[in-house]
Amino acid sequence: MFAAATEVRRGAWLLLLAALACDARAGAADTCYQDDAGRIVRRRLPGFPEVPCPSNDVAEPGALERAPAQGASPVPRPDLSDYVGAVPVPDRWRIVDGLGYAQNIWDPYNRNLLKGDKPVVGDWFFNLRLFSDSAYVSRNVASAVGGSSTASPGELDVFGRSRQSTFSQLIGAEFVYYEGDTVFKPPDMEFRFSPVFDLNYASVSELGQINVNPDAGTTRTDHFVGIQAAFVDKHLRDVSDRYDFDSIRVGIQPFSTDFRGFLFQDNQLGIRMFGNRDNNLYQYNLALFRRIEKDTNSGLNDLQEPLRRDYVLAGNLYRQDFPFLGFTSQVTAVYNRNRERGETHYDSNGFLVRPEALGLQIGRDYDVVYVGYNGDGHIGPYNLTASVYYAGGHETPGTFVLGRVDISAWFSALELSRDFDWFRARLSLLYASGDRNPFDRRETGFDAIQENPQFAGGDTSYWISQAVPLIGGGGVTLSGPNGVLNDLRSSKDEGQSNFVNPGMLLAGIGADIDLLPQLRLALNCNDLSFADTQVLDVARSQSGIPKHIGEDLSASFIYRPLMTQNVVVRASYARLVSQRGYEALFPKADPQYFLLDAAFRY
Repeated sequence: MFAAATEVRRGAWLLLLAALACDARAGAADTCYQDDAGRIVRRRLPGFPEVPCPSNDVAEPGALERAPAQGASPVPRPDLSDYVGAVPVPDRWRIVDGLGYAQNIWDPYNRNLLKGDKPVVGDWFFNLRLFSDSAYVSRNVASAVGGSSTASPGELDVFGRSRQSTFSQLIGAEFVYYEGDTVFKPPDMEFRFSPVFDLNYASVSELGQINVNPDAGTTRTDHFVGIQAAFVDKHLRDVSDRYDFDSIRVGIQPFSTDFRGFLFQDNQLGIRMFGNRDNNLYQYNLALFRRIEKDTNSGLNDLQEPLRRDYVLAGNLYRQDFPFLGFTSQVTAVYNRNRERGETHYDSNGFLVRPEALGLQIGRDYDVVYVGYNGDGHIGPYNLTASVYYAGGHETPGTFVLGRVDISAWFSALELSRDFDWFRARLSLLYASGDRNPFDRRETGFDAIQENPQFAGGDTSYWISQAVPLIGGGGVTLSGPNGVLNDLRSSKDEGQSNFVNPGMLLAGIGADIDLLPQLRLALNCNDLSFADTQVLDVARSQSGIPKHIGEDLSASFIYRPLMTQNVVVRASYARLVSQRGYEALFPKADPQYFLLDAAFRY
């Protein structure tokens, strides 16, 4: 009896070793196992050679399962048909819902349905952005004594009191409704609508400055609602597995031809096709705009007025990491076609803006092509922004000459900076060509389409932020608000480009100093000069005006209490230390200004 039991165990061990050898030879494809009847059977997968298994009569039922496992398990492998093809799993937004995370629609920093943290319907998201911008400005700007009457009896000179102050309250919203997973790719479809309300107040010292009618007095309160964005964005296709794409956008939309807003930066009505290639190494834009008339006192889009006969066709191509790693190069071409020669347009304050009250005072048609190169990025430890434009074309008639005249003008700008921990030092250079002879048939003064330069201190600079009127030379300004070019336009928003102007030379130094994580001090000193002054001599009937304008000094404190852009408070002071060129034009001016601005974002 003992011998019989030993033989049974010996047979079980032999069976196990044979099964393991069978499994190894078949590469785990054929599995030998013992069924309930004690028979040794084989499950064979397709594509593997047949391997014999031990005889069915060498072991008792259950012996194989009771034998110690060595090597591969004799448990049968599951068949491919045993697996479920797909298991429904909640998306990442519903998973978070299941974890019990609360949301608060008034909290922009945590999970919030109103800022696109989860879909509202299917794969459609909603994003609400609210903003408020309150700005108070007190300034001294060269002002003329009222033409038909004056607010200060006894004034006999051309120049009057220069004190002015303004307050502006902007409140706006942006509604964005879009479809698609935008973590790695652009939305499939997007609808955006952005209305903006503006309330503004102005107080001046002389009559005829805020309204052509002297009965309007020296103060004005106005309000306006403009539509700054209203477009549909459609994702056309993906062109690579890394979501390089082509999209098209139709409607009122923001657009800038370059990094710093030197040539054309605005929210205008148009159609734009854009996308990228080679894992976002290249980006492109191709856009056509027809310009919307602007409200005079707020600068917002005025859809109550007919569209202007002013067209902008723009195309640009960006190349990242060229010619240096971390530096982006861009080439751009822009065609501006204006057909407002026969129009007469007054702004909402009654002043003539088309045609401008300069030279022949005749409306003009012009065709101008701008070609340029722009670069932005860093080269090692140095940050660099560079821009070069050439403007060529023709207009009919010229500003001072009847008949067709040619346009040939240049612009260049460079800003070089370097960071030293909490301190950034900056060097700024800018050149815009001027016109040397306003009576020839070649206009060489550079002018932009709609500039908004973020350069050399931007709107903290006196010359860039303020509109400086050319008193005695017609209803034009030397430099418009938020503009660096001395283009002698009647209005930056509503007037036409003017290529007969004195040009600009700017050389500046500046620094951004992070005093605290929440507090930054920005300092700028810009030396300003006219490139050529012959146009000023003719406009003012005053010969020998010097080129040197003066030194523009400014300081600005920027406070961000939350260390984000949600709350930003800024206080700026700027003063122009006038030199002979400015004093020849404005002998009584004391140019300076103070700005207090508070902006809130949700």
